[in-house]
Amino acid sequence: MSQAVASALIVIGSIFSLLAAVGITRMPDVFMRMQTTAKAGTLGLVCILLAVAFHFQEAGVTARTVFIILFVFLTAPVGAQLIARSAYLSGVKRWKGTIRDELKERLPS
Repeated sequence: MSQAVASALIVIGSIFSLLAAVGITRMPDVFMRMQTTAKAGTLGLVCILLAVAFHFQEAGVTARTVFIILFVFLTAPVGAQLIARSAYLSGVKRWKGTIRDELKERLPS
C-alpha cells in the first residue's frame, strides 16, 4: 500500500515540477514566472518529499522530510515576494497585458 502511495506522490510531484519548468519558459514576464515556480515548484517538491516519507517509513526520515517541507513552505513564498519586489523597484518591464499596478501607490518612488 505504501509503495502505491509513494509512486502516486512521485508522479504527482513530477507533474507539478514539469508544470513549473514549462511555466518558466512560457510565461511572459518575471513576475508570472516567479508565481509559477513558487507555487508549482513547491507543490512538486512537497509531493516528492512525502513520497520519500511514505517509502522509507522511518521516524528519522519522516521527521527530516517534515522539517524540509516546513522550511520550503516558509521560505519559498517569502523569497518569491522579495525577488518580485526588488524586480519591481529596479524597473523590470512588466508584460504589456498587465491590467493594474497595485504597488504603484504603496511603494515609495
